[in-house]
Amino acid sequence: MLFALICNDKPGHLETRKANREAHLAYIAETGVVEQAGPLLDAEGNMCGSLVILDVADMAAAEAWAANDPYTNAELFASAEVRPWKRVIG
Repeated sequence: MLFALICNDKPGHLETRKANREAHLAYIAETGVVEQAGPLLDAEGNMCGSLVILDVADMAAAEAWAANDPYTNAELFASAEVRPWKRVIG
């Protein structure tokens, strides 16, 4: 089942994102459940959030993945939401 993880960074936390980016990308690679992912951008083109599409068994697995993301552990996000997602195109 697919889930969208939609996260918004805390204002002024770009350096926190950069400092934890390598660990976040390693987590994505080692867990093997990410279908698509990328940063959300602000008007200036700076990273300010994340969109991650997870392919996991259920909501509990999606929430557990999100809870263990290095970005979450670094307290980067002002908000994070996990929602069921249906692929229509792509």
